[in-house]
Amino acid sequence: MRRHSCFIFLFCGIFLPGILGFPQTNTSIDCDSLLPNYEAEPQTSAPPYIIAVSFDNFEPGNEVQVTLEALGDAGFKGFNLQAREIDGDVPVGTFKITDPNTKGLECHNMTNSAVSNANSDVKQKVTTTWIAPHDVKELQFIATVVQNLENFWVGIQSKTLTPTHSESVNATGKSKRKVCV
Repeated sequence: MRRHSCFIFLFCGIFLPGILGFPQTNTSIDCDSLLPNYEAEPQTSAPPYIIAVSFDNFEPGNEVQVTLEALGDAGFKGFNLQAREIDGDVPVGTFKITDPNTKGLECHNMTNSAVSNANSDVKQKVTTTWIAPHDVKELQFIATVVQNLENFWVGIQSKTLTPTHSESVNATGKSKRKVCV
């Protein structure tokens, strides 16, 4: 009986996570294509998820709060979120990890250039902070969201964010504007 119990425990620990939901290990989403590393096709229906941002405009160094949220009770287990210039295919800026359900990823040798799930728990919403880099054009946040092994959506986009360029900024980056009282 003892060997039988040991076998059941071992079986459950190895195979059950992959059978019941999002695998615990070896599941990642490619930084470039944003496709998960398993054999399934992305959904073509409208995604039950949105990406909300705290600002429409940004300057270098600004922090933008980014929220990935399920609509209704859809929930999700996995995701990859990046900022990309319009028509760009490389992540820009970096993320400050503020939500325990998230972790930073290294894409194109840039630490925290993307953010992903830190666990396979079902989530309704995750929030992170993106830090704007220098010399970047209009951009969008783009995500892949994995509901389960059969259902995932690729290319979910936020609204477009536009860089603001101050005309009166000197070489040190400090404003030369005069304050009239």
